[in-house]
Amino acid sequence: MIKDEKQMSDTFLNCSFLALSGGFQDAYTYIVRDQVFSNAQTGNVVLMSHHLFMGEWSQGLQYLFPLMAFAIGVFVAERIQSRFQFAKKLHWRQGILLIEMVILILVGFMPLTWNLVATSLVSFACAMQVQAFRKVNGYQYASTMCIGNLRSGTAALSEYLRERRREQLLQTVYYFGIIAVFAVGAGVGGNLSLRFGVRTIWCCVLLLGVSFLIMGKYGLSHGRNHIRRGRKVRK
Repeated sequence: MIKDEKQMSDTFLNCSFLALSGGFQDAYTYIVRDQVFSNAQTGNVVLMSHHLFMGEWSQGLQYLFPLMAFAIGVFVAERIQSRFQFAKKLHWRQGILLIEMVILILVGFMPLTWNLVATSLVSFACAMQVQAFRKVNGYQYASTMCIGNLRSGTAALSEYLRERRREQLLQTVYYFGIIAVFAVGAGVGGNLSLRFGVRTIWCCVLLLGVSFLIMGKYGLSHGRNHIRRGRKVRK
């Protein structure tokens, strides 16, 4: 890995705030917004299929639209990266966070009668986040779901027990640490959602704001590094 590719967006501190927000959002949409997951799209597929096979079309659609929104969010985030990867004033990942924050602010104003729109928007925002932030200290991870992290962490633990390499132990700690932080976010988000309802999602805006600030100092310098490398490649 190129030395200057070690990014503030990849640090465990920054990834922890993203994972807190990811767990929080999943608990929020499930508890407040018709038991729909914003991140766990496997769960949405299972519930959607169940309702559709039971002939409960309207209930099936409430899972289909967030699923589609998630796919669109990944697509949009990839396009933003492609278009603004060498931006100088604002790193493209910070731009993703700003878009996500604006979306979640709007969701907090939506009444329960708008649940389908709200869950779709949160799924869209989560997808942009998981597409934009894919590494913790150089290791592939997901900030809004646990299955991949659980697999990677367990595999790293097995390798460490066999080979006793320090890097494998660090991988294990990073992955299980992110899962633990996600679980804390889900627990806190679930309890606050029960007490405060639709506006609880604004807590995630604060968490993402912290992540944005963590990346702030890094954004401009890294953008310049990308531009220099891009120019060298074109030459």
